[in-house]
Amino acid sequence: MSNKLKYVKILTLLFTGIFAAISGYDFHIHRHFKEPVVPSTALTEVRHLSDYEPSLKGTVNDSNIYIFDSGVPGGTALLLGGTHPEEPAANLTALLVAENLKIERGRLFVIIRANRSASTCTRMGEAYPAFYRIKTPWGTKVFRMGDRSSNPLDSWPDPEVYIHYPTRQMLAYMDFRNLNRCWPGRNNSAITERTTWAMMELIREEHIDIVVDLHEAELEYPVINTIVTHEKGEAVAAMTSMTLTAELFDVPLSMEFSPKALRGLSHREIGDHSDAMSLLVESAEPMLDRIRGITDEYLLMTGKDEFVMKAGEHRLLYSPIDERGWPIDVRVGRHSSTFQTMLQFFSSMYPDNQIIISGIPGYKEIIANSLGTYLHNPQEAKEDNVYYD
Repeated sequence: MSNKLKYVKILTLLFTGIFAAISGYDFHIHRHFKEPVVPSTALTEVRHLSDYEPSLKGTVNDSNIYIFDSGVPGGTALLLGGTHPEEPAANLTALLVAENLKIERGRLFVIIRANRSASTCTRMGEAYPAFYRIKTPWGTKVFRMGDRSSNPLDSWPDPEVYIHYPTRQMLAYMDFRNLNRCWPGRNNSAITERTTWAMMELIREEHIDIVVDLHEAELEYPVINTIVTHEKGEAVAAMTSMTLTAELFDVPLSMEFSPKALRGLSHREIGDHSDAMSLLVESAEPMLDRIRGITDEYLLMTGKDEFVMKAGEHRLLYSPIDERGWPIDVRVGRHSSTFQTMLQFFSSMYPDNQIIISGIPGYKEIIANSLGTYLHNPQEAKEDNVYYD
């Protein structure tokens, strides 16, 4: 071997090692990044999913459960954010609720990062930004961007075919790590099914009356700007859809029934395996569309993309989009008003199980003032009132 060739190989190995070290450092920072949460003064307790499934103790998915108890008898609700961490309006809405909530009757449980593992990586090959930022009056708050499914570092290997439990329906192999295909879960499986099992135990043990699971979807997907409801929640979903479409939202909020033939989804399995009514809410997120342009933080936050707009001109989308895009304030605002309206109708329909909340900005307030206005500064909060997700 000539000396020249030897030097080329040495330099190649050297540069490969340098780039691998840089990438590894970036991956490490992202995986271990902590997001501070400053709950409202209505907070009464913080538990963890391991309180309901001990095998999650010490794992990445031992997520925080923020509990707000009015002390006045009523119903109990559970709000889920972060089922799919590549859909940021969901966890941001849950954070908004946790940091601004006032509760006058009943109880509210909030999980901001339902699948924390999925928030520690981004979708492979999609060039997602690792972080995104929300401007606030006190500075910039940074959040992890995530993937749709649990991190392979936490759940490996995937099966050739995922056999859903307990129905034994065959699903795609990657759905073994998809939290919204793993309900109702089981406690002797991989981390994603153990996570949904823990949440089912929470729902059953705490006698949860209503569960709302927040999501976002690509505009090419027909189930968008929609409430998907189990039959137990049909009346609440219908009234919420009609009211917000008629009185508040520019783009209608539709309603669909949970299909009985497709298993593993929260809106089906929670209702089937507990006494709770279960509803899922979708908003529009252009960054998830396959026909998008550059996948960067600008697209994620503004929802503006000329390629997605062009697809809309050719009637290839199930949601309208124009030069205004789908900004994060609009998406969070829709989720916030939808959740609050659901609780209002639930409380009117079930007066013995009322859940009365206030203090949370809705669609108009968030668009007028921006989401960051309502996020709290952890540097100014008492140390014992700052938690991390």
